[in-house]
Amino acid sequence: MIQRFIELGEGYSDIYELIETARANKHRVSKLIALHTKVNEKAVTSLVVIMQPTDQGKFQALYICREGIPNPHVKENKRYELFEVLSAYLNKDIIQIDVKPSNMFNELELYYQHLIGILRLNHYIPPMQ
Repeated sequence: MIQRFIELGEGYSDIYELIETARANKHRVSKLIALHTKVNEKAVTSLVVIMQPTDQGKFQALYICREGIPNPHVKENKRYELFEVLSAYLNKDIIQIDVKPSNMFNELELYYQHLIGILRLNHYIPPMQ
């Protein structure tokens, strides 16, 4: 199975695309995740929508808006509230995880591999096959 992060942006206007993608594919949405971290001493959150794997090709998309949304536990914000509305619409809880920031990795791909490892270890996505 191929599991890949698809970065839509940092969560400014692209948060609307993330939400619309989830709404349009509500039958495929597996999990909603909020990844909390600190970037340059600023508490931020990445929002992730994990889809069910495709039947053909066994591809699992993980759509992400990376590190551009203020951490809602530190500062309430409208963008995270939109994600909470999506959570209620899909009847899925938002899984909260604290992670390292992406700037700790030399390459963005290494960061995404790190996150996939965390998600597999916690059984939020299937193991490598």
